[in-house]
Amino acid sequence: MSQTETTKLNRYSSTLTQEVSNPAAQAMLYGIGLTESDLDKPQIGIASTGYEGNPCNMHLNGLSVYVKQGVQANDMVGLIFNTIGVSDGMTNGNAGMKYSLPSRDMIADSIETVVNAQWYDGVITVVGCDKNMPGAVMAMARIDRPGIMVYGGTIRSGHYKGQKLDIVSAFEAYGKKLAGNISDEDYKGVIQNSIPGPGACGGMYTANTMASSIEAMGLSLPFSSSYPATHEGKQNECRKIGAAMKRLLELGVTPKDIITRESLENALTIVMALGGSTNAVLHYLAISRAAGLPMTLNDIQAISDRTPLLADLKPSGKYYMEDVLAIGGIPAIMKYLHGQGMIHGNCMTVTGKTVAENLAEAPDLEFESQKIVFPLSQPLKATGHIQVLYGNLAPRGGVAKITGKEGLRFEGIAKVCEHEGEILDFLAKGEIKPGQVIVIRNEGPKGGPGMAEMLKPTSAIMGAGLGDKVALITDGRFSGGTHGFVVGHITPEAYEGGPIAFVKDGDRITLDAEGREMTLHISDEEMELRRSQWVKPAPKFTRGALGKFIRSVKPADEGCVTDEE
Repeated sequence: MSQTETTKLNRYSSTLTQEVSNPAAQAMLYGIGLTESDLDKPQIGIASTGYEGNPCNMHLNGLSVYVKQGVQANDMVGLIFNTIGVSDGMTNGNAGMKYSLPSRDMIADSIETVVNAQWYDGVITVVGCDKNMPGAVMAMARIDRPGIMVYGGTIRSGHYKGQKLDIVSAFEAYGKKLAGNISDEDYKGVIQNSIPGPGACGGMYTANTMASSIEAMGLSLPFSSSYPATHEGKQNECRKIGAAMKRLLELGVTPKDIITRESLENALTIVMALGGSTNAVLHYLAISRAAGLPMTLNDIQAISDRTPLLADLKPSGKYYMEDVLAIGGIPAIMKYLHGQGMIHGNCMTVTGKTVAENLAEAPDLEFESQKIVFPLSQPLKATGHIQVLYGNLAPRGGVAKITGKEGLRFEGIAKVCEHEGEILDFLAKGEIKPGQVIVIRNEGPKGGPGMAEMLKPTSAIMGAGLGDKVALITDGRFSGGTHGFVVGHITPEAYEGGPIAFVKDGDRITLDAEGREMTLHISDEEMELRRSQWVKPAPKFTRGALGKFIRSVKPADEGCVTDEE
């Protein structure tokens, strides 16, 4: 290796400083087993969100070992460390979900802390469940040393009585059970067979949405989001990461060279084309802020306006992420969109090449042999499924997921739930009726706290056969597995005195996805009267992680970040 290359490789490192000015640091590096020659090598932090309690994360520590092998094989020192994870699937519908969104920023904080405290030359993040990916990328943007994200991979589909299953199948089976539409035997069969092993939830839910779009942004190797967790390609990818990291160090390419306005547009274009999760809105608002490139809801709406929905993927479609690999993976989809002028090809990526250079080697997307992804001439929906609605119910916006199957307009009578759990009680009692707009409030970032996902209520509604007969709005958010006429992220939230706090049972509400409006049909005078009578509730937590989150979190339209004044 030349002296110039060595200088580039140590551009970010404290290794040489440690040798000269901190003998204790040098002694401790010997103590962990490094040799004298190792001290001249770049040190790469390998951050794993692996833990045994969640299928999305249970295999990540093992993948980290393959990553380390690849790093060591390329004459660098790989040092594995761990950070937290929270299972969204396991916490949905219970109090544990309050910790899901906060975990994103805890992950970002902890990766930033270790990499900066240890002054690693670069960082490789090995991540699985929903909040892992944005948390890792936020940290990489803050640190701005060469970094690569490795996605742990999607889960394989489960099977029961000839049907493919996934996590949403389990939640919808619960709705069928409440409605008396499934036998005890079949209910147990679905529950026991939905999750066959490691990997993140199998549809175009939040984990696969974020993994696909982060690959499109250029922070993962091509195909990282396409390989299932148990596919041999995933292990091969991990072993290739070392060479890619060495290349980034040689070139001096950092995440802020990769995260640009154009690459953020590439990421969100993939979200829209694939029918991805509304959580992507929240996370890209946060990622862009971490990179110093703040976006707005209107910026995201503009991308949705120009990007048709092309993919027939779960939850609203038929297919799973494992099926995408068979048609060429995310690179094939990107190659098609790039050829149609919808992807910026000049953006730098972690391969050390531009998007266009990477896509030159990608397979072509064939439309005759598959019906998973459709051409622009035959979209499932002419514009994106994510729509930002405003109005007297959401002065600063609400985020809807409208694929077209739910219709584009819904008008109904409010049925108010003061928290998520009430809707399940109302369903069990038969009080959820066709024509209602279900309002779930006090679930926002501060009021929940934690902005809980409403997967359990929406899946229960689907399972009860009411999916096309009711709408649901909330200051909470939705899982990527949610479908139906739903609007979340309503801002200001109820806890902050947003108009959603003033809705009463029987009020008429109109949701108009074409006009992008959501209207509570009461007079301005009545709205002000209700506002004057409202009393702000006490915070549900004043200490611990959730108390800290309530005090620091920004509103949903600012990405719910926690590191800003």
